[in-house]
Amino acid sequence: MERTKWVERTFNFDFPEGILPSILERLRSTELRMLDMTKDLSDVEMSTRIDGKWSIKEQIGHLVDLEDLHISRLNEMIARKPELTAADMSNRKTEDSNHNDRPVTILIKAFSTKRQEFINLLSSMDDETQLSSSLHPRLQIQMRPVDVAFFTAEHDDHHLASMREILT
Repeated sequence: MERTKWVERTFNFDFPEGILPSILERLRSTELRMLDMTKDLSDVEMSTRIDGKWSIKEQIGHLVDLEDLHISRLNEMIARKPELTAADMSNRKTEDSNHNDRPVTILIKAFSTKRQEFINLLSSMDDETQLSSSLHPRLQIQMRPVDVAFFTAEHDDHHLASMREILT
């Protein structure tokens, strides 16, 4: 079965805010899953593009690149902005970053540092902020902080699945 492209995904954010602790566990596990997938690979294996698609290191680098967007979106929610910042769908930052030239340990550490900032921000929000929402510009739906967390976890899993495809 062909995997659905990220930009073709649709989302229904109809779950209770109270599932945030479970989503936080998913978000915390991304680093460990990256480490597990890369532990026995050579730098060449992690840096190789197959069929013009991003390498494993570029997949990880992309997740690093997007952590600032996720953090910005949470800060916009705290500030009660009506609309969230749009993602650069051309992925220019990832394309220009030369992630293949960096050690995977450095990429994963950078991800871990930014992810912890995201988790800390989510965890520190008061109930009023947790119940607030802002418009996601591409999806054109209202998102609460728990929805941003879920969306981020789904995005992580999409790229971890891309890494797994490279391994098989």
